[in-house]
Amino acid sequence: MAEIQFIHRLREESIPKVQLTRSRDGSTGTATFFFENPSIFSNNIAQEGEIKGLILVDAEGSLTSGDVNARFINGKPTSIEAVYIMKSPETWDRFMRFMQRYSDENGLTFTKANNNL
Repeated sequence: MAEIQFIHRLREESIPKVQLTRSRDGSTGTATFFFENPSIFSNNIAQEGEIKGLILVDAEGSLTSGDVNARFINGKPTSIEAVYIMKSPETWDRFMRFMQRYSDENGLTFTKANNNL
């Protein structure tokens, strides 16, 4: 089991695009999640509670980030961008284990960026 939540115990159904960056020495990293039309914006779910942040849940426990921003068009929420910062190689490894589980369950693939630019 690996899932993303914005409200505790309420699974986000939309699958995000995830962009990873890592420092050259591997000591820190950032994961930026982009959710287009996330299910959290539906009327039924909005009544369940307020957004607590980005919560990544799997068999090992949970990872959290409060860096969550919504984008609005004509006064209506349309997307969410959330950032998870990894401040150590151990945190990076833990995040990657979560992403492996989440990817396996949701049929996602990893594409490495071309660093020859």
